[in-house]
Amino acid sequence: MTETGTPREREVAFRVLRRVDGGAYADRALRGEAERAKLDRPAWARARRLAYGAVRRRRTLDWLIDGVADRPDDVEAAVRDVLRLGTHELVFSDGAPDRAVVDQAVRLARGIRGPARRRSARAGLVNAVLWRVAESGRGRIAALAEQPGSDALVHSVPDWIAEGLREALGDDASAALASFNEAPETALRWNPLRGPRATVAAEVPGWRSDARLPEALVATAPFVVERSDAVSRGRLVAQSRASMISARALDPRPGERVLDLCSAPGAKATHLAALAQGGARVTAVELHESRARSLAALARRLGARIEILVGDARTLSLGGPFDAVLVDPPCTGLGVLAARPDARWRRRAEAVPVLAELQGAILARALDTVRPGGRVVYSTCTLLRAENEEIVGRAGAPLDDLSPRFAGWEHPELPGALRTVPGRDGTDGCFVARLRVASSP
Repeated sequence: MTETGTPREREVAFRVLRRVDGGAYADRALRGEAERAKLDRPAWARARRLAYGAVRRRRTLDWLIDGVADRPDDVEAAVRDVLRLGTHELVFSDGAPDRAVVDQAVRLARGIRGPARRRSARAGLVNAVLWRVAESGRGRIAALAEQPGSDALVHSVPDWIAEGLREALGDDASAALASFNEAPETALRWNPLRGPRATVAAEVPGWRSDARLPEALVATAPFVVERSDAVSRGRLVAQSRASMISARALDPRPGERVLDLCSAPGAKATHLAALAQGGARVTAVELHESRARSLAALARRLGARIEILVGDARTLSLGGPFDAVLVDPPCTGLGVLAARPDARWRRRAEAVPVLAELQGAILARALDTVRPGGRVVYSTCTLLRAENEEIVGRAGAPLDDLSPRFAGWEHPELPGALRTVPGRDGTDGCFVARLRVASSP
């Protein structure tokens, strides 16, 4: 993929890496730095490719750097970020010539604050290391890929993520891991509460549709969501196709009481309101007050009437019963690592059993809250068995068959459920199952 950029775009990408090192989220850091630099849409997109690529591939980049640096443990954090950015361009991009990449990296290194002598030493280090990377980097990666059990390092994820995906996905794991280092498709959801589809479709430079999700538009030309008037006015919502499945699977209808038990940031709750044509009574539960405020703001922008309750979904008084309940609980998010470049470095294996306990408890609450004959959808944006198949299996309720409605996304091992796999299906990874609640005798 071509990821070259101007000196200004490289500077923005470098500042994003520095902020991520300090604990910032990559998407928020990019927005702040791109706006500060007053980048136009194409420049914003190039800076994003540069920054996100270096954040995603951090483990692999450090392996390449450490293999040619004389004293890798002595490399300053800021200089390492310069090296990561340059190494990413040299090895994983087909954009700028090697000399241009190295020269721009040296310039970045000289710009790091410090005495003149120190700046010169940094520039010399960056120059030497990156020329070694240029000479050997691609060959070292090719040789590494041939080694059994190297996929975690090749694809730049922690070992536990690669192992969990191999267990869950089998032969599809390699494609999923590879996809985590590519920019995901830009998918948008048309919001009928703010106008006809034809109006918003005309605002997207190029797009394709998906018959399974009539509201989805997948951009086929560069589209910067952060600069879109249609998004800011609520006519479009940035949302992956995988994320749209759960609301469609729940099938909310006018006149129904619909509950979303884990709502923020609100894409699914507002989707439920839109699918019911504004005629359902949608209740959204959010644990955190600040996130509830963000959800309320999104609902206002989209014209979605939603009652928001703040509290713990497991214990909060809900005033049921409900006709339909969506459970999209906190999870490891391993299906959306391409869209969240720094997430792989924030997740921890020891969180999985804690999350699984929470997920099971929230699903149990949903089954207690829905009316007899009602329906419950359990969905996640992860792919681990412990958070998906095992949670639904322990719930004990039979599953409706979603496969006719969502052909191509059928779960291969759990009849009736759905699973999308990154790298294979062109969208994020997700798991969706609809549980059938028995009617009263």
